[in-house]
Order: sequence, then structure tokens, then C-alpha cells
Amino acid sequence: MKALAIYAGPQAKQHLALHGLSASDVKVIPAAAGGPKGLILGPLDRFMFNEWLPTSQQTIDLVGASIGAWRMATACLPESRAGLLRLEHDYIHQHYELKPGEKFPSAQQVSDSFRENLDLFYGGLIEPLLNHPRFRLHVLTSRGKGLLHREHPVLSPLGYGGAFLSNLIRRKAMGASLERVVFSSAGTLPFGTHDYATRQLPLTTSNFMDVLQASCAIPFVLKAVHDIEGAPRGAYWDGGITDYHLHLDWCNASNDSAPGGLVVYPHFQKAVVPGWLDKALKWRHKASAFLNNTLVLAPRPEWVQTLPNSKLPDRTDFATYGQDLQARVKVWQAATSASQQLADEFAAWLEKPDMACVQDL
Repeated sequence: MKALAIYAGPQAKQHLALHGLSASDVKVIPAAAGGPKGLILGPLDRFMFNEWLPTSQQTIDLVGASIGAWRMATACLPESRAGLLRLEHDYIHQHYELKPGEKFPSAQQVSDSFRENLDLFYGGLIEPLLNHPRFRLHVLTSRGKGLLHREHPVLSPLGYGGAFLSNLIRRKAMGASLERVVFSSAGTLPFGTHDYATRQLPLTTSNFMDVLQASCAIPFVLKAVHDIEGAPRGAYWDGGITDYHLHLDWCNASNDSAPGGLVVYPHFQKAVVPGWLDKALKWRHKASAFLNNTLVLAPRPEWVQTLPNSKLPDRTDFATYGQDLQARVKVWQAATSASQQLADEFAAWLEKPDMACVQDL
């Protein structure tokens, strides 16, 4: 395979060697935060949710933060293929007109625009989405505590500074500043929660829009969402802050879906980074026992070098291209078109699994 790399934890690798991989093996599908990087997973998403998984019948837990939550929620739509294509189009074409003297749009402007797009995207479809016959949706958010309990122009930066320092000492210590709050359409959490302060709450038709917006609310880029219905009062931010790439304890869940199944994880890189504040902490990028039953599908670094600018789309492109929407759209569309190769190679591998293509996670 020239584009796709397959990485497996020890339990997952043993399963592949003995049985290969079938759609009925899938227990959980995680979806990471990461902004525009998630665009290259569109073809994989469409293949998995519209061609591969329909050949099985088990219940599957979909777990997402930020753009990953948007992807997984869209996969639950009655017409998910059309929805996933629209998500890709809308994300690529997002644009914010700047006011005189502005270099970047305000957080309020971005939040207002995003909420308007969510209303248009999911309007009238929330109830069937939440009641999908097979998929249980879990959306991660980060609830502020202490200085971060309310969004504030002075206290919030101080609060995030404190969170950074506590996280540097010990990831679990960051729980004093930010709580992992998971909103679920049904079922128990498909991962253990002893690693970090966690709360599970119902995801409902009344709070869905607020929850999804909160899960995508990057601090200082979008406004926090306050006082979500059915949840403790406070400010809710991007779920990627606490769980950037969902390095969660998938092996110790009190969950009844597909017992013994695998976590199949379309991702944009090999490393599964625990939290947003861990991006620079390279020692936390290694696989742990949490990922023993996990299969990561990711682009090969050498294939990424063939994309425009020799990289995945990312948030720096907003600054690079500024108000030149057409130039950014051209680059991002080229990357998403090329990523069809990831889906094609995965489909071919499923037909004829080759363990020589499977690397240790």
C-alpha cells in the first residue's frame, strides 16, 4: 500500500492474524479533534459507513471530539453519504469576511457563523440521528472549573495557563481545571474513565446543537458554550482539549456492544495524542495498553509529502491564504481528492488481508 498505513495494538494484531478483519468485528469508531486534518478521512468515512459496515448488524459506538464529533454525528444521519459529502464541502468553503483593521475574525463572529451552519446542516434531522438503529453517538466536551468555570477575557487565559502547568506535571491533575463531559445518545461509555475526571450525560434533541458547538469550540477561536441543558452550569469548550486524539481506555469499558470486538480508528497520523496540551509532550505520544485492541488507519508520512504544500490541511492555512478563499479551497480539495486512495487501499486490503502491511502501534 502506497498511501495507507495500518497500525495495530497487540490484541488487534493477533485478531487480524487469526481472523482477518470483518465489519462484524467493529466495536467502536473514534474520531479525533484536529480541525482541517480530518478532511482527508472523508473517503474512508464514506466507504466505512456506506459500503463496509452495512454488511454487519452489531451496535457500534461512535466517539468524537471537535471535527470528529461532527463527522460521527453526520455518520448517524439517515442519508449519511450525502451528509458526509456536504460536511466536506462546507468545511472546505468556510470563510469569514474581515472588518476593517482586523487580521482575524472575532471569536463571536466565528461562533455565530458556525451555529448558523449547524442549524442548517442538522435542522429537522436530530431525532433520527440520535435514534439511529445501530450507532450510539458519544460527543466529548471539556467543562471548565475554577478560573475556567466562566469564559472571561482575563481569567480564561490564566486558567488555561494553570491547566498547562498542571498537565505538564501530571495529565490527571488537569482535571482540577477541565472536566471531560461526554454526552451520549444511548448506552454506557465504551471506554474506562479511571484515567481522568469524567462525567456522562444524555445527548438529547434539546441540547444537541449546544453540545456539538461546544465540542468544536476551540478556546479563543470560538466562544465557549455556557450552561448546556441537562448539564452542570459552566463553560464548555472543545472536547479535544481533554481528549485530542481520544487516547482512551478502550480495553476496560463496562459496555455491551460487540464484546471482544475491535476499535477501528481512521486517523490522520500514527500517534494518538492524549490531550490538546500534550501536543508538544512527545513522551505522551506513544501507544499504551489502552490501545491494545485498537486498529489505526492513517496516511503514510511519505504519501503526505505528495500533497499540496507537502502536508495535510491544517489551521495554519487560514493564515497562509488569508482572504484568498479560492486558493485555499483549491489546495484542500486537491488533498481530499487524493485521499480517495486511502479508502481504495483499505477496501482492497479487506478483500485480501496481508499481515506484512500491519505495523505495531
